[in-house]
Order: sequence, then C-alpha cells, then structure tokens
Amino acid sequence: MQIFEGRICPPPEGYITIAVAKFNKTITQRLLDGALAKLRQHRVHEKDIRIVWVPGAYELPFAASYFAKDPQCLAVICLGAVIKGETTHDQHINRSVSIAIGEIASRFGTPVIFGVLTCDTIEQANARSGMIESVKDKALNPAPGNKGAEAAEAALEMIDLLTELPEITLKNPLSDVLSKLFIASNDDENDDDDDDFDFEDDFYLPPRKLVKKSAKKKKKD
Repeated sequence: MQIFEGRICPPPEGYITIAVAKFNKTITQRLLDGALAKLRQHRVHEKDIRIVWVPGAYELPFAASYFAKDPQCLAVICLGAVIKGETTHDQHINRSVSIAIGEIASRFGTPVIFGVLTCDTIEQANARSGMIESVKDKALNPAPGNKGAEAAEAALEMIDLLTELPEITLKNPLSDVLSKLFIASNDDENDDDDDDFDFEDDFYLPPRKLVKKSAKKKKKD
C-alpha cells in the first residue's frame, strides 16, 4: 500500500499567485491578509508571491488560467466573496466560478484553490474573513475562521503533495481514437507522397501536466 500526503511547509522554488476580487473588498482584503499571514508563517518570501486584483469573483478563473499555465507557478489561490441578494445572481456566479476553477486545476496540473465565500448574509462573510484561526474539523471547533488563511494552507499542502506523487504520463484519449481512425490510411501502400499522414505531427496533443518536474522538495529543517 502506498499513501501520499502533503505537508504544510515551505514550498520549493517558484511563486504562488493570489487572485483577489475587488467586489466586496472590505471582506476580500481580510481574506488576502489571512492568506498572506499564513504564507509568511511558512517562510514564503514576498518576492515569491504575486497578487492579482480582478473586478469580481466571476473574473477569478481568467486570472487563475493565465498563471496556472506557467510552470514556475506553484499554485493559484482564488479569493472572493459572493453574498446573496434579492435575485439568484449569486447562484449563477458561484456555480460558474467553482466549476471553472476545478477545470483549470485539472487542465494544467496546477493546484487552484477555491477561496471564494458563498454566503447568505454579510454576517456570515464577516465571520469567515476574521482573524480567528479555526481547527479544520467542525466537530471540534465550529468557528468559521479566516478562509483566506485556510486556502493558503491548502495551497502549500497541495504543492508539497505534488513533489511526493510519482510522475505519470497519460495518453490523450483523442490521440488513441485518431490513431485507430487513420491507421488504415497510413498502411495503404498506394498512398501518394502528398497525402501521407503523419499522426504524430498532425494530431499530437501534449499530455496533461500532473507533476511539476522543476519542483525540488526541500529537506526538513
């Protein structure tokens, strides 16, 4: 049996991006402060932190996608606050942002952390952006804590987990299908030179990146 588990510890060489929504900035600023405090606590240098302000929560996936494709970006932390109003606008925003963030993480193999508050009231948002640090078990401590700090912890843990996982190269499913479709044309002895089909050149799609090859695990102090 193999068990893989990341630790909340100083990350390897690279940088961490924090994308923050300006909408409800009083709340998102406190989320950002909590995330920064947690990163500094685990010895992440200022030069290795990039903060990107976007108009609202809906724009967070754009910023996440932009940085997640960079091999030097270790993780993206998305912080925002969507509070329910008189309409169902909040539901559409929350659904769209949460799905997009998950897809970006899967596509680029970069941890993208969902630190967006989805609250019914201002009071709930204030409670989850405070300076109280709660235990990650509601059975032991029901206090909401600062979700920005929790998101930073999740990012550090996922970064370390990536250094523990074995390297895996996946075949692109589309490549397998196309290979079968065109194998007959490749084997046709009467093909003209102009019609030769080169599967690798014409239909190759790079496999999804699952492990940061440049990440080097730091030794425990």
